[in-house]
Amino acid sequence: MQIYVFRHGIAEDAEIGQSESERRLTPKGIAKLRKVLERAREAGVAPDEILTSPYARAIETAAVATEILEGPQRYIETEALTPMNSPEYVWQEVRNYRDSEALMLVGHNPLLSNLVCFLTGAPAYGIDLKKGAIACIDVPAPGPRPQGTLLWLLTAKTAGV
Repeated sequence: MQIYVFRHGIAEDAEIGQSESERRLTPKGIAKLRKVLERAREAGVAPDEILTSPYARAIETAAVATEILEGPQRYIETEALTPMNSPEYVWQEVRNYRDSEALMLVGHNPLLSNLVCFLTGAPAYGIDLKKGAIACIDVPAPGPRPQGTLLWLLTAKTAGV
């Protein structure tokens, strides 16, 4: 299974009294995401399923992904991808999709950077996934503990944005 770990784009600063979950993407954030996703599409990224955090900026990121990438025309919200969850908890959710050949996970840091480390066996905090970045990890079998290989990492900068 290929797992695409996709951090949401640039989001607005929180307003006074605004919940963290309500922060939305900025126009600049959306524009950068579109460029990254166009490059990803050119590289053949076509997930069977897109799972996303229920936070507004992640949902907007997943919506842009469904628009640009070949694959599902919908996304599935899951609490597993909220910022303070653990990589182990996300992995249990991923294992529910063991029949998928390619799965995209959309969410937040520090969870996603830690998830990439968990999936590949890298030291904790060994990877810093920037906003709008996609990491592609090949996980041969969805067993109790993943043993994945990082195949590539696409950032806004490497996408030419």
